[in-house]
Amino acid sequence: MIKVRFAPSPTGKLHIGTTRTALFNYLFAKINKGKFILRFEDTDKERSTKEAEKDILEALEWLGLSFDEGPYHQMERLPIYKKYAEKLLKEGKAYYCYCTKEELEKERKEAEVKKIAYHYSGRCSSLTPEQINEYKKQGRKPAIRFELPSEKVKFKDLIKGDIEFDTSLFGDPIIMRADGMPIYNLANLVDDKEMGVTHVIRGEDLLSSTPIQILLGRALGFKDLSYAHMSLTLAKDKTKLSKRHGAVAVTDYKNMGYLPEAMINFIVLLGWHPGEGDTREFFTLPELEKEFSLERVGKNAAIFDIEKLDWFQEHYMRELANKKTIKEIKNFFDIDIEEKILEKIWKVYVVDGRIRFFNTLYKEHKYLFEEPKYRPELLVFKKSDKEKTAKGLDFALNNLENLKDWKDIKSIKKALHEVVDSNSDLSFGDVFWSVRVALSGKEKSPSPEELLWVLGKEESVKRIDKAMKSL
Repeated sequence: MIKVRFAPSPTGKLHIGTTRTALFNYLFAKINKGKFILRFEDTDKERSTKEAEKDILEALEWLGLSFDEGPYHQMERLPIYKKYAEKLLKEGKAYYCYCTKEELEKERKEAEVKKIAYHYSGRCSSLTPEQINEYKKQGRKPAIRFELPSEKVKFKDLIKGDIEFDTSLFGDPIIMRADGMPIYNLANLVDDKEMGVTHVIRGEDLLSSTPIQILLGRALGFKDLSYAHMSLTLAKDKTKLSKRHGAVAVTDYKNMGYLPEAMINFIVLLGWHPGEGDTREFFTLPELEKEFSLERVGKNAAIFDIEKLDWFQEHYMRELANKKTIKEIKNFFDIDIEEKILEKIWKVYVVDGRIRFFNTLYKEHKYLFEEPKYRPELLVFKKSDKEKTAKGLDFALNNLENLKDWKDIKSIKKALHEVVDSNSDLSFGDVFWSVRVALSGKEKSPSPEELLWVLGKEESVKRIDKAMKSL
């Protein structure tokens, strides 16, 4: 059975690039009827936190990425790593390293002076018993290094194709720190073996560790795994992705009001495509579970575009209208709204794409729920004056008060047009602009006829009357 794992370090919130790794692993497991494992690589005691774990779990649940096994914690598995490290020591495939930080730093500086790439000299690989005893007397605590064979390691990456590394350029890597904590290469490899992982799908930033893990696995008698390394996700300017590009944690997007459907659709297209000649852009998670393949994951860097994410958000906001009732949609808002009012807001603000997020409705369109505050001068349209503005509002108010059919936006708009048509001294702005500002207090908002329809006759008349008196 195919098994994959998502193995984040719980040192911070779950971000876009790491989420893409989780999604691709999840989809690969689903399409192959395999298993998706969650494992927390939490051996960084200083930086790993329970808060970060909670954030990762919340993000995965929100996106619908359920795991079949786990979550496992490496800190609960320390004896297992120790057992494998001791096996390597016993077989002469690893050795104790007593080098201090200062000694290693001296080696690095010497390499810099010679202008050569630094790798560990292997000075502790052939220590005499006397040297070891002397180090022990000094109180030095040894790390454990794997004696890396010098050879050319070749493997077929499922995304990048044929890969080759010359390990003679690497130096012997540490696999266990002096404090007994396992290093990534050992812990990661051992966990994959113990958990039955068959395929490792991860970012290309970990590609250079692959030859070490392959040789370490062979030294332990493990079967080689299949590897797939995804290109990095970059900003539009091809620089490293950061908050200034709009990239934040997945739970932050959730709290901003993004829909999980939009996020999944956006993330999967950061590197994957549906196939040659297939121009589809919208995919549900169940559809992706049937269509995803590593063969269609690109080798080039994926580009993060917040505008594209917003585009998906707008699409799925509108899609909700076809899938859920107004009563169900009400649960998305963080304010109490009557369903009959929500129906109108939905049509004017959501279906027409005026709001992208449910939870920002009150903040961005506060005038829907309380009288707006604005400067009276804002009521006056461009080069018009107070007199024409007052006249336009007065005639509009009169027509609206006499309007019986308030259920139809077209009828409301007609009542406003009649004011302009019957008064040659009034411009379109003297009526439509002034009424819109009276209702919203904003320079930009939906049309006055839409606002009148949403707010209702009683509230609209009250606001227009108050605006007239403010001039």
